[in-house]
Amino acid sequence: MNGVSHKKFLTQECVFYPTSYTSVMSHIDLTKIHKVHFIGIGGIGVSAIARMMLHLGKKVSGSDNSPSEITEELKKLGVEVVQGHKAENIKDDVGLVVYTAAVPKENPEFVEAVKKNILILSYGDMLGVVSKGKKVIAVSGTHGKTTTTAMLAEILMKGGLQPTVVVGSLLLNPRTNFVPGTSDLFVTEADEYKKSFSNLSPFILIITNIDLDHLDFYKDLADIQNAFAELVEKIPEDGFLICNMTHPHSGLVVARAKCIVLDYASLLDFPHLKVPGKHNRENAKAAACAASVLGVSPESIDEALKEFKGTWRRFEYKGLTKNGTLVYDDYAHNPHKVRAALSGAREMFPDRKITVVFQPHLYSRTKLLLEEFANSFADADRVLITPIYAAREQNDPSISSQILAGAIQKNSRKGEVVKNMETLHEDVESLCKKDEILIFMGAGDLYKIAEKMIQKS
Repeated sequence: MNGVSHKKFLTQECVFYPTSYTSVMSHIDLTKIHKVHFIGIGGIGVSAIARMMLHLGKKVSGSDNSPSEITEELKKLGVEVVQGHKAENIKDDVGLVVYTAAVPKENPEFVEAVKKNILILSYGDMLGVVSKGKKVIAVSGTHGKTTTTAMLAEILMKGGLQPTVVVGSLLLNPRTNFVPGTSDLFVTEADEYKKSFSNLSPFILIITNIDLDHLDFYKDLADIQNAFAELVEKIPEDGFLICNMTHPHSGLVVARAKCIVLDYASLLDFPHLKVPGKHNRENAKAAACAASVLGVSPESIDEALKEFKGTWRRFEYKGLTKNGTLVYDDYAHNPHKVRAALSGAREMFPDRKITVVFQPHLYSRTKLLLEEFANSFADADRVLITPIYAAREQNDPSISSQILAGAIQKNSRKGEVVKNMETLHEDVESLCKKDEILIFMGAGDLYKIAEKMIQKS
């Protein structure tokens, strides 16, 4: 690759050449790469980059453990998607492999790419490559970043600024997680997991909040704050940090800023949002602040936010069951997200019974944040807990859905364990009545059951 030795060193986070990593990243020339393969192509961030590569005229292939709406849509666009990870998926014509942060280095496709001397980049690495030379507007935070990114994207698109957009969900109009733009603006969600955002060089950085999460990677809150602070330090002096200065964990991070700092907390609320909840009003203020910096008029900002209908799997209305129960789906998977989503639901439906089917995501998260989870369902009338969705983790017998349900019961909430996932949709349908609210919640595959329950017209 451009004269650099092809001998590689393998680490958990990347495969790189025996020169400085920054030097290698700066030498990557996407115009010379004709085919890109994605390990974990069903991931919401990775799939956005796959769409971008298609837009750039690349051949794209990918693998994932199970089919989903994301992978089916990619197939329709011409992507070669296979189920399961196998060495033979890495064809000889692949010039670049991109993998999601959850993929272990023992993955057979990862190992095969190393054997074949193919350049391998993590999703975070790749985001740094495709955003290089752009004016990057990065939206970060432990929670709220997806909705804030989508709000900002909609404001800028309606304002005629034509940004490129990468978002960690699907926009509803157009229904995609990637929007190609013609300007130098690059709007992206900046994920803190495994410091995926560390390869970004933001001109504008939004931090919605900083809280405990991803404790399978970070040691503690201070470790998380340091990761955000390192990103803040990359903002140029004429750039902008947009944050809520009233948030208790922001001070140490903001102190490391050398750029212009704007506090969106003091802005007036946008009272006509279609998406409910105080958290969404805060998200709207953050997006509005960034759009204002980029020159969008207050009138255009207000109009775009009035029309914003949310994103895929963020308190997304799915439809009615045969019994007339209103079904919603939400990606909330940590206590703050759960609390915010249910607060918004209660605000929208103050007098209706709310049942939550919650799928805990990761043993480590459930165990470390057990008490916080137990206190996060206050706005629900009934909580059903499914088995823990392990994702990338091995079984941990010291934590279970039974333990979480018991902790919820101690907080005077009705916490029950789901006994049979096969009949869950039928059991829940018989439990909920007309005009009640049913929310499927979690970052795993529970949304598929929500879709089973909808009365098809």
